[in-house]
Amino acid sequence: MNVKALALLLFLPIAAMAQGFAGLGTGAEGFAVPQRGYEFDFPADHGPHPAFRIEWWYVTATLTGEDGRDYGIQWTLFRSALKPHEAEGWQSPQLWMGHAAVTTPDYHRFAERLSRGGIGQSGVTAAPFSAWIDDWQMTGPDFDDLTLTARGADFSYNLSLRAEGPLVFHGENGFSVKSADGQASHYYSQPAYAVTGTLHLPEGGVVVTGQAWLDREWSSQPLSEDQTGWDWFSLSFDTGARLMAFSLRGGRGDFTSATWIAADGSTTALPDGAIMAEPLEQTDLETRRVPTKWRLKVPAYDVDVTVAALNQRAWMGTRFPYWEGPVHITGSHTGRGYLEMTGY
Repeated sequence: MNVKALALLLFLPIAAMAQGFAGLGTGAEGFAVPQRGYEFDFPADHGPHPAFRIEWWYVTATLTGEDGRDYGIQWTLFRSALKPHEAEGWQSPQLWMGHAAVTTPDYHRFAERLSRGGIGQSGVTAAPFSAWIDDWQMTGPDFDDLTLTARGADFSYNLSLRAEGPLVFHGENGFSVKSADGQASHYYSQPAYAVTGTLHLPEGGVVVTGQAWLDREWSSQPLSEDQTGWDWFSLSFDTGARLMAFSLRGGRGDFTSATWIAADGSTTALPDGAIMAEPLEQTDLETRRVPTKWRLKVPAYDVDVTVAALNQRAWMGTRFPYWEGPVHITGSHTGRGYLEMTGY
């Protein structure tokens, strides 16, 4: 859905923390609210939407090295607005956060960046496209042709992304409902990037190839007050089909949504209750038990798969911690993908 605004806890008042996961169920007086029937405008909508409170540009990639090993990477830029009106320089209400990670079967390395808007340290421009925080960059002549870079204390990467399919709009033409109360976001993805490039790791450089999935989402209050976390799947099957699915956990039960993406890029929105996600195995991580192996069923498409983490310890120990890592898919369909879990 990434509902994906998890990192924005840092930017919300402490008193709001209990109102929905990470404060994302708090009211957003003065900010814009997603509307049904919104007509997307590209390339402008690849850029920021400062009238809304929260927004993200979120890339995950499943990769294979020339050494034959599996790898995963994450690159994320979050925007949070303190006020619904833009201003120049230090008066800008925009706050930015970046997360980057590399995952292998043996280890998970991550880094985090924070910045204030209005001073050039971070931001996004729509055309030509550029998203950055410090020296982490996602740039290109357009959204179909991107270069992705990031580095941490013990890793870096430089990757090229080339789109091989159309943009995908989730929910009702990009209006993605997140709760029975009707909270929603504007949400689209580019799930079909071909990836080439190099990972720079302590053991040396590794040339990699694979595929990437980029999520774009913005809202002002995407959750209900009682929703405590989510489990989000982005799965790419060997048949060429793909699936985005999420389950939001709340006091009144789970709320689910999914998008079936055919091999030709055409989509079908699946409503609440159309998927079933069952944890199969748990991993102890610090004081938490996190499900790192799942059974996921989508009866309408004869999907009954096991989704298992490449590395069960892919914990993002950032200021606001969560689990994010690559997965392998077996069962009625095979393939690779990514799993994100929050609120554990």
